[in-house]
Amino acid sequence: MEIINKSDEKLLAEYEQFASTSKYGNFMQSLKWPKVKDNWGWDAVISRDADGNIRGTCLIIIKKVPIFGVTFMYAPHGPVCDWSDKEVMTDLFEGVKVLAKKYKCYQFMWDPCFEEGDDKCTKLIEDMGFKHIHKAAELTTIQARNNYMLRNIEGKTPDEVMATFKPDWRNRIRKAPRKGVYCKACGTEALDDFYPLMQATGIRDGFSIRSKEYFVKMLNGLGPEHCRLFMCYVDEDGKQIPLSGAVTTQYAGKTCYVYGASANHHRNLYPNYLMQWTMINWALEGKNYIYDFQGIPFYNDETNPNYGVYKFKKGFNGEVVTYEGEFFYIFKPFMKKVVDFCEKIVMDRHERKRQKLLKNRNKDMQ
Repeated sequence: MEIINKSDEKLLAEYEQFASTSKYGNFMQSLKWPKVKDNWGWDAVISRDADGNIRGTCLIIIKKVPIFGVTFMYAPHGPVCDWSDKEVMTDLFEGVKVLAKKYKCYQFMWDPCFEEGDDKCTKLIEDMGFKHIHKAAELTTIQARNNYMLRNIEGKTPDEVMATFKPDWRNRIRKAPRKGVYCKACGTEALDDFYPLMQATGIRDGFSIRSKEYFVKMLNGLGPEHCRLFMCYVDEDGKQIPLSGAVTTQYAGKTCYVYGASANHHRNLYPNYLMQWTMINWALEGKNYIYDFQGIPFYNDETNPNYGVYKFKKGFNGEVVTYEGEFFYIFKPFMKKVVDFCEKIVMDRHERKRQKLLKNRNKDMQ
């Protein structure tokens, strides 16, 4: 076990090389991620084999809890290793324990991306002393457990991938350019076009949105190699009209559609279909093996307002992937009770705000 030396540039590069090429990697386990979550602290653990080669890493972001003098440590979609390898997992966790003492951590959490029902991985982590909520309900975990993906796309041509889509989806992808829609990869200069779409989407669908500054940090922090803003436009009366946008990552063989937004107008031009197709092509160009549409909350409930998200993604003919979810290790049980009580008060306040947004949205639609 090795705690990362943040001043050793060679070590940082070695770490990033491993995390970015491992099939267990995720953009939130990149050393670039702390630049996005710059209101958190961070540290990291490395596990090596007998020859000194890296066999596992774990980036941990650290949140200070006001007043109580403790921290919450979280390894988002970590660690990066074979999650069924007891030796590596145990070695990495020994490093977590060292950091927990250093940062006065009351609770540590990680949520590796293995699928629900993988009893071997689940048992291994639970045997290490972690608590776990089996089949955790929608919207109760930090990262979505239910996701929609195109898997095993590496080596396929765009025509081969498109041929798997539902006919209506293929037609709409082709119609969008004929209707004057075009999609392009942008940087932070296009956030003035994207952010109003994000605001409109949040109001329409009843969810809180990130600040504009957060998207600046995400695009700059991960950099154009790993994160792009895709925007769809149409030209009218000499003006470029923004129709839809998405902040998308590419890392460790996976392209992930992380944040998306669309206008309330011009929906008959099918910009969202062209946007997804453009991002899928980026995945193919990068020789990725997964295009991840990400969360599909309440996908199995046709009466839920969020069902439309799943219905749209389903037309690309991928598959539902459900992760096992979050595992918690409690270092300070009493402090956990105190912090959980305070957080519940805050979450209840957020939920009341969300319900108010939904109520106002429904009024506007009547």
